[in-house]
Amino acid sequence: MAEYETMLYSKEGSFLSPVKNVAVIKFNRVDALNSINDQFIKDLSDALDEAEKDPDVRSIVLASAHDKVYCTGADLKMAQGYLGKGDEVKPLLEQGQAVINKIAKHPKPVIAAINGLCLGGGTEITLACDIRICETEAKIGTPEVSLGLIPAWGGCVRLPRIIGLGKAMELILTGGQVTAEEALQMGLVSKVVPKDELLSQAMWYGAKLGGNAPLALKLAKAATHLAFDDDYDDNHEFQVKAGVELFGSKDLAEGISAVFEKRRGKFTGE
Repeated sequence: MAEYETMLYSKEGSFLSPVKNVAVIKFNRVDALNSINDQFIKDLSDALDEAEKDPDVRSIVLASAHDKVYCTGADLKMAQGYLGKGDEVKPLLEQGQAVINKIAKHPKPVIAAINGLCLGGGTEITLACDIRICETEAKIGTPEVSLGLIPAWGGCVRLPRIIGLGKAMELILTGGQVTAEEALQMGLVSKVVPKDELLSQAMWYGAKLGGNAPLALKLAKAATHLAFDDDYDDNHEFQVKAGVELFGSKDLAEGISAVFEKRRGKFTGE
């Protein structure tokens, strides 16, 4: 198995099956609260490829090595370096979309085991997963507009398709967060479990799915996505253009500065 700078990769079994046929990928930028930078994107993409190529792996669990954080979204220090550089940020937006699309289109089922804080790009990662479970203290949010951004890695497309347009608009336009119980009620997650049972429950799903026919799983996943995929490319192209425009805005610079200075942003619409 390969080693990654920002991921921990292992193959695990469960009480349902001693065979190690579940690939567990844990986000491991602990000191940076699992924020997403270019290395994170590359490592996640490579880890997903490793799981796809391994014939023993039947399912994948995306989890966190941080005890209280799943993923806090884009690394704002990195984002700050792209302010006013739309042409340079475009490839990063496209790369982020590509790796999250890789989750959605992966031939093997992907389960998100969400602990603690899950924000922005972290939420977008979970939206691309086939099954989402979380622990009781989890909080899931889309804070992008409070910074001067949008959920440009597919969140604006996937969230309304999962929870409906009205609730998605509420979350995206307020930049809000929901509790684990609220996420369950709106269908954002399938199950809420105690924190100490989160990984074992994810592994149960992994083993349960892994016991089914791999080709049938692959085709069932692809066929189910066909119900929604027709305009994904157009939506993603729009989100890239929007992201490029926003990285040239004064409001994004203000939003990021406000986070570092621990104050509310003062936005002007520029």
